[in-house]
Amino acid sequence: MRDIAVFTGSAHPALAAEICEHLGVPLMPTKTSRFANDCIEVQLQGNCRERDVFLIQPLVPPVQENLVELLFMLDAARGASAGRITVVLPHYAYARSDKKDAPRISIGGRLVADLLQTAGAHRILAMTLHSPQVHGFFSVPVDHLHALRELAHHFRGYDLSNTVVVSPDLGNAKEAAAFARMLGIEVAAGAKQRYADDKVVISSVIGEVADRDVIILDDEIAKGSTVFELLGRLRERNTRSIRVACTHGLFAADAVQRLSAEKDVEEIVCTNTVPIPAANRTDKLTVLSVAPALAEAMRRIHNGESVSALFA
Repeated sequence: MRDIAVFTGSAHPALAAEICEHLGVPLMPTKTSRFANDCIEVQLQGNCRERDVFLIQPLVPPVQENLVELLFMLDAARGASAGRITVVLPHYAYARSDKKDAPRISIGGRLVADLLQTAGAHRILAMTLHSPQVHGFFSVPVDHLHALRELAHHFRGYDLSNTVVVSPDLGNAKEAAAFARMLGIEVAAGAKQRYADDKVVISSVIGEVADRDVIILDDEIAKGSTVFELLGRLRERNTRSIRVACTHGLFAADAVQRLSAEKDVEEIVCTNTVPIPAANRTDKLTVLSVAPALAEAMRRIHNGESVSALFA
């Protein structure tokens, strides 16, 4: 893999280092400077000429800072005559802005996709986009991975004979059903309506959850409003135990601490698509690594092999 060059921004260098360890290639240094007028400048301190360049940068808080840094990395790679530039987006924060659901509102998911392509991206490698239509916002090839295999491998270590997977809403039910099939168990879903970013109402749960062990599966947890609302509905139906799983553990506003404080929540499982500071970790939190999956996808992209075969 001598023709590959991997760089990372400031968002999640630990994940980038782990990916490079699996690939057996060095992580090239990146220098980000800030001028007196608060403008930033990015320098890729490694040879890019005619090489297969991968830029690893999840869009995590501070999202706008990390986005601009990624755009500058793209511009630097393009200016350095990179042969091909692949953006590795473990978390695409603007994927939640995927439709016009209010008058005169911006659709950030599409606009940021256009910005990445204009800056020089030839290909996108993403992990668990918030909704399927976001894939179509890009006019360059997109390899869309998911972390269901990693999550399923973890939960196979438990007795699942009386377990059901519960999706917080019908929009995530397809992914929850696929996850349930991997585990050989049943699936249920909440009927959710969102009124604001932090206000949701789940009127009912469709499926049998009474006296069952429950695995709540969502794509991401930010403030946890949806999960807390679902916990209330599940308690009304006398579930036996509850575990919470997601791909992107953003855990804003002390969400992981508040979830851990819930007595009937036995475990919270997420992946390392976003960095989780030590201060945000609790005894109930389990973090799984997606570095092997991302590294294998990058290897396949570099060698011209099928990425979809990873999920066959």
